[in-house]
Amino acid sequence: MPGPVSVDEAHAVDDELVDVFQRLIPQLSRSNPPPTRQALDEIVRSEASRLLVARDESGAILGSLTLVLFRIPTGVRAWIEDVVVDESARGQGVGEALNREALRVAADAGALTVDLTSRPSREAANRLYQRLGFKQRDTNIYRIELET
Repeated sequence: MPGPVSVDEAHAVDDELVDVFQRLIPQLSRSNPPPTRQALDEIVRSEASRLLVARDESGAILGSLTLVLFRIPTGVRAWIEDVVVDESARGQGVGEALNREALRVAADAGALTVDLTSRPSREAANRLYQRLGFKQRDTNIYRIELET
């Protein structure tokens, strides 16, 4: 069980970060490959995204979350995406620490609300979001797959 968890924004991509995402992304999605070093670098350098990582006392990365911030005519919007906690650290407060830091960063950026989506099958994650104060919205989510 990890001790105290610290959450910080990743500002640079190193071998550790690349290796961690090789391990974490398959735990999040079977249909998407882990990001390349270049993709991680684009995320870290982007003004629209904040890559948050949770570390244990020894500095090992236990999980990550991407906070996306962007301005639209009605204000600053914030979305939480790709929350993943290593299966060895689940149920120990890592996801909560990541989400609380994301909410703090979003508020500091001027966002009035933060949105996220979560599959119903992710029961523990859904309980966490509700415990943190997220409310389920009555809305339709639409997706179109673009040909690349």
